[in-house]
Amino acid sequence: MASAASGPIGQRKSPAKSTILFFLCGGASHVDTWDLKPDAASEYRSPFLPIRTASPEIQLCEHLPMTAKVADKIALVRSVTDGGRATGDHHAGYYYNLTGHAPDQSFRTEGNNRRPQPDDWPFMGSVVGARREPHPSLPQLISLPHMPSRAPFTRPGQFSGKLGALHDPLYLKAEHAEPMRFSAPSLTLQTDRGRIEDRRGLLHALDGARAEFDVSAQAQNLDAYHDKAFSLLSSAGTTEAFDIGSEPDSLVERYGSTVNGTSLIMARRLVEAGVPFVTVFWRENLSIKDKCRSAGGWDTHGNNFKCLSDYLLPEFDRAYSALIEDLSDRGMLDDTLVLVSSEMGRKPKIGDRRSGGVIGAGRDHWTACQSVLLAGGGIQGGQVYGKTDARGELPVENVLSPADVTKTVYHAMGIDDLQATDRGGRPFNLLDEGRPLVELF
Repeated sequence: MASAASGPIGQRKSPAKSTILFFLCGGASHVDTWDLKPDAASEYRSPFLPIRTASPEIQLCEHLPMTAKVADKIALVRSVTDGGRATGDHHAGYYYNLTGHAPDQSFRTEGNNRRPQPDDWPFMGSVVGARREPHPSLPQLISLPHMPSRAPFTRPGQFSGKLGALHDPLYLKAEHAEPMRFSAPSLTLQTDRGRIEDRRGLLHALDGARAEFDVSAQAQNLDAYHDKAFSLLSSAGTTEAFDIGSEPDSLVERYGSTVNGTSLIMARRLVEAGVPFVTVFWRENLSIKDKCRSAGGWDTHGNNFKCLSDYLLPEFDRAYSALIEDLSDRGMLDDTLVLVSSEMGRKPKIGDRRSGGVIGAGRDHWTACQSVLLAGGGIQGGQVYGKTDARGELPVENVLSPADVTKTVYHAMGIDDLQATDRGGRPFNLLDEGRPLVELF
């Protein structure tokens, strides 16, 4: 443990005000980043060297030098597993890690064709937004800079499901070519504080978007959803919160002038404005997709090590460490939980048949083990929780599921009552499984 807790183990000083979820789309390799196995056999061992960090308990990959400097503020959890309950594909991985609920049989029969359903279990951010007092002008839940996966096969788990449409996120979008410009349907958010136009057009855009995502058929409370959207457009606070062009050039440079870096700046601005839950879904870069045998993100089926060292890790390292530093410098870290997660880890044995086997230097999907990072929100930094075997294949101490991680988010946010009622008035629990990792607080 890096530092003494300010109270008894597991006791929250007070609930966090907001959560930022940084989701590394594609499945980040745990054995090449935060759970290296330098003594493993060559067919498993990463070529990356571990380095010391600001915490004596934590070692990280050599390509994470900036993150190493803030490791005293991070709790590294190395023992998350699907327990054989996921399917090995991305849809199931998203669903399990975003909702805390194991994928149902439809994920096995439909695989990556499985679409979001109105009776899906809700995204953890939707639960947080539903249980917090409504923000006077901004949405409870904002996701950016894109909606993972293309319609109609949009990734399940990122929507409100059975909680109803009122608790869906508002999506802000940004492109690699213009990382400072974020937009929503009929809403232009520019660095020059551009005018908001065509408010009624947003109503039609929202309806069209919900139909496109195949969830509008049984949506409830759409009038309230539209009212919230109009309130958003007419609020002076909206323009201020979304105006990242007002940030100093030096700060933008510190985060990195990439769409993922500026998205974390936006996330910090939104929690500063009081939004309870903000999700940054790592935006893949299609310009490197052929080099990594992936969509240009963390799904590194081929050339895993070069893709990590040359592209993914430097961008992550700069942006993530800047967020932790920025929140800390502003006195916001204690009130803001920051979670880094992904849909899965990567297979410890090097080589994926889809990229030529060992010679392709890739790592396949691996749902049996992954790591997550937690910081702020009452978490005691500088500690490692859980342990994996000598190859990083399976957890061997403090074995956890995504349900435990989700319950930990709820605990940090002060959400202890998970009782709800369905559309027929029948009571149900939003997440029966799992327990909060009170040891981390």
